[in-house]
Amino acid sequence: MSEQRQGAVKQITSHSNPIVKEIKGLVAQRKHRSQSGLFVAEGLKLATDALAAGWGVRYLAIGTEARDNPIAQKAAATAKARGALILEVSTAVMSAMTRKDNPQMVVGVYEQKILTAKDIEPAGTGPWVALDRVRDPGNLGTIIRTVDAVGGAGVMLVGDCTDPFAVEAVRATMGSLFHVPLAKVSKDAFKALAGKWPGTVAATHLKGSVDYRTPQYAEPVLLVMGNEQQGLEDDMAAACATLIRIPQAGQADSLNLAVATGIALYEIRRNQLEL
Repeated sequence: MSEQRQGAVKQITSHSNPIVKEIKGLVAQRKHRSQSGLFVAEGLKLATDALAAGWGVRYLAIGTEARDNPIAQKAAATAKARGALILEVSTAVMSAMTRKDNPQMVVGVYEQKILTAKDIEPAGTGPWVALDRVRDPGNLGTIIRTVDAVGGAGVMLVGDCTDPFAVEAVRATMGSLFHVPLAKVSKDAFKALAGKWPGTVAATHLKGSVDYRTPQYAEPVLLVMGNEQQGLEDDMAAACATLIRIPQAGQADSLNLAVATGIALYEIRRNQLEL
């Protein structure tokens, strides 16, 4: 392994600077994020979480307000020591980068981490959550945050899902993105994993006849959740041994995906979570 290179500090005053354009592209375009393997996370908390978790950082943009903030300065020093380029920018340039009128004082560009099906090891007690074609970045980010809160093992993205590294999804994780492993798997790869899963494979489904509070969930649990509009496809449901439902009493015909996932996860982890 080559020695870690020392980073540098660069002042940027122009909106047309190539690095500003690069960061704008990462914010706006999934294609650019996919091709570069990079993504943007806004805010000092996410910067400290990413650095504490050992994620690779390419750029750390520091706004005017951050220059007198000791936590921001420590984050910049840590990122620089790991080879990052520290960008000192004005509020106007930070706004141009993030396409926001009131930007955060710190914006980071980090290296993506994503697992494949062969990297998933269903061991230990923490549940995995598999999401079938989740489309809303806010839902995805909230689910990642909830998986972190219950001590979950990771999140599988099955099929054509929204980008977990989109700014909206990253923001909704509140830093949990840096602590929860993510994997992208095909439908066939998911079915193969589900077929040999050592614990309970449970899915919420309209055909589910089991109250979600009834099963004795054997660890490690694989919780499978469907698309926001269409639910879980029948062939995906067929790969799950236990089909559960969350009862409802009012006029709503469904629950928000992130809410339903949270309800199920806290029931699954009920005996492991204590105040």
